[in-house]
Amino acid sequence: MPSVDSSDSSQKPLPEKDFDPDKLHLDLRVTLSADRRAVDPVVQEVMSVVRQMKGVDGKEDAIELALTEALANAVIHGAKEDPTKTVECLVSSDDERSVLIVVRDPGTGFKPEAIPACTVGENVYSNHGRGIFLINQLMDQVEFRKNGTEIRMVKR
Repeated sequence: MPSVDSSDSSQKPLPEKDFDPDKLHLDLRVTLSADRRAVDPVVQEVMSVVRQMKGVDGKEDAIELALTEALANAVIHGAKEDPTKTVECLVSSDDERSVLIVVRDPGTGFKPEAIPACTVGENVYSNHGRGIFLINQLMDQVEFRKNGTEIRMVKR
């Protein structure tokens, strides 16, 4: 069962170079066990918060798909579907920049640049790299941190 913490701006959330830390507020913090079945309920919980934010009208589908891919990658690749491990998702917003979603996993990480482009040559038939490709196409800014164990996604 996911753990959900709806918070206000009294917590010091994720300083981000594109966001003014004084105006950024944590809207939701969710942890889930590394079980594929936990992904959809968390996505639905996050999206219920996102739909209430300013500036996301018409962007909900892109955010939802990117979030689903990021959480699935964290559960499957980062935590190796070990239900004793947890994945964390933080959702923050400000009035100017819209939404920042951070997904963290307990894995050893990876090098995003080492993932072959899934739209080129034989890679079109590969089972790997499509989620990251989709996330990059759907979100306005994507950044991998902490050796690939953290993804930050921005939608304006």
